[in-house]
Amino acid sequence: MHAADLHLDSPLRGLARLGDSELAATLRGATRRACENLVDAVIDHRADALLLAGDVYDGDWKDYATGAFFVRQLSRLHDEGVPVFLINGNHDAESEITRSLRLPPNTHRLSVEEPESVVLDDLGLAVHGQGFARRAVLENLVPAYPDRVPGLVNAGMLHTSVQGDDRHDTYAPCRPEDLSGCGYEYFALGHVHEQRVVCDGPHRAAFSGNLQGRHPQERGPKGALLVDVEPGRPATTTPLVLDVARWELVEVDIGGMGDADEVFDAVTAAVRERCVQAAPRTVVAQVTLSGAGPAAGGLTDTERVRTELELAAESAGAVLEKVRNRTRPPAEALTVDPELTAAVSAAAAELAGDPERIRELAAPLEREVGRRLREAGLLDLRDGDRLATLARRAEQELLSRMAGEAS
Repeated sequence: MHAADLHLDSPLRGLARLGDSELAATLRGATRRACENLVDAVIDHRADALLLAGDVYDGDWKDYATGAFFVRQLSRLHDEGVPVFLINGNHDAESEITRSLRLPPNTHRLSVEEPESVVLDDLGLAVHGQGFARRAVLENLVPAYPDRVPGLVNAGMLHTSVQGDDRHDTYAPCRPEDLSGCGYEYFALGHVHEQRVVCDGPHRAAFSGNLQGRHPQERGPKGALLVDVEPGRPATTTPLVLDVARWELVEVDIGGMGDADEVFDAVTAAVRERCVQAAPRTVVAQVTLSGAGPAAGGLTDTERVRTELELAAESAGAVLEKVRNRTRPPAEALTVDPELTAAVSAAAAELAGDPERIRELAAPLEREVGRRLREAGLLDLRDGDRLATLARRAEQELLSRMAGEAS
């Protein structure tokens, strides 16, 4: 079994409005429950070994409870006779974790100083890998990995961004051909939070993705990979869905809808469909309303729209995390002074065309919460193009509100 990026006790973002409710507690414990699901899957599928390719922890423990939980899960596998191999990633690099607990005898934490090999002759398995001594490992570690051990299944482990993937911070960068060049039957990768095959064919390398989506950008099913492999033969992987709560984006185009009630009904139906697909998991939904139509005039009251959609999500069995209203009335319905709308559009265009000015306006917010927004995957306040897009969206929302109030 190959898993990575458990990020134990990393809270799901965007749930502050739930306060101390039972649902909030369930969601905030989702990373632990997903880890329990992983151990259950290892046992149920009678996996010969578990490989954890970095970022078991989200950072330094707030207290020993985080480490104690993980030791208990490893002990369950020890009782089943299942060996566990793990490496440190950027979030749980050796320099980042100040507390420690003894791990059960079945657990092998690979060296952070240089690539290490652990050979289990009784399983016919050789595992090669190196963890992170510090958070920012910027060099390619793969060229120093050991040669494969003949006659055994050889599995590599690495926490890496892989060159060419600019969606993730660049750590331990390498090329796909570096991985396949090791000649291992399988390379278990961590750091990228989507399941993805990097190398196919006789020397397969893959990201398992993370076990549990933690914020709105980590949408859809999450889990681990069950790997079937024999010496000298291509590995096959089977995705296993192990998440506890699921982030979903629900997009509804209001074109053709006559009023706000039709929009609310459409959102209810769409959210209910996502809940059926995700069952029995809790769905945390973001809703985006877009398009032009006569219903836009009834969607200008932000508080009412939010409340109606919260009730719609609740009736479908989901939690509403955010609403984006990008709707606008049809052009022929606009009754606002055309000079005023032209002035609004001109101001938005001027701002969108001046990235430096936008960054200047956003600078105080960047200093205060910029890093937290980026870590939550919500917004990069240093990205001029993204801020320009927001300016255009603000223009559309303002015009829609003006039209709705005028009518």
